[in-house]
Amino acid sequence: MKQAVYEITENIRIAKDIYKMILAGDTSDITKPGQFINIQLEGRYLRRPISVCDYDENTITIIYKVVGGGTEDMSLMLPGTKLDILIGLGNGFDTSKCAGDALLIGGGVGVPPMYNLAKTLISEGKSVSVILGFNTSEDVFYSEEFQALGAKVYVATADGSVGTKGFVTDVMKNLTYSYFFTCGPEPMFKAIEKLASTSGQYSFEERMGCGFGACMGCSCKTKYGNKRICKDGPVLEREEIIW
Repeated sequence: MKQAVYEITENIRIAKDIYKMILAGDTSDITKPGQFINIQLEGRYLRRPISVCDYDENTITIIYKVVGGGTEDMSLMLPGTKLDILIGLGNGFDTSKCAGDALLIGGGVGVPPMYNLAKTLISEGKSVSVILGFNTSEDVFYSEEFQALGAKVYVATADGSVGTKGFVTDVMKNLTYSYFFTCGPEPMFKAIEKLASTSGQYSFEERMGCGFGACMGCSCKTKYGNKRICKDGPVLEREEIIW
């Protein structure tokens, strides 16, 4: 984990209430797909944890949804704005556990961390299928970006306005895979858990206080005791979770 100042180089709307922000600065503390950053916002007591969508040596790309005052403030920020950020947080996904065909499942704001994960798995020579779940066509983002990586992409919308009508599990039940990775809301996780036929990893979305394990405000029950989503997670293996 490192605390540093990063500069916004881009901040644009890409779907309904969804924004993409690119931050310039040192990214050496990010070591795995699925890690997150924690952003300090002026006038806000708690930092905002946001998953890393993608990164290179000099930039971090995040995608966030405007759901309250803090993220609304972020959506109005202009290029050149500087932010105090903690980076390299969380454990990230372990791609070594997947030896064959990977299935990636992202629901809503759980989609962004799937992007760098897909890029990593494909660079390792693995076949990647991606299911992206949204409510309506207005909410869909990054399907073309996943396709550009070489992934097979399936979109599910609750109202059927794009792709399969229904939920990610309505697509998942018709696919074959040897391992899965997922990020999204807990109800989606419970539906996947009932259907999944292989091992996998879940990346949890939890409200966080400190973001680095000090406050114990985001713990999850596992077979090995309570684990802190911000420090021991956000990624947990299927076999250890107590639902």
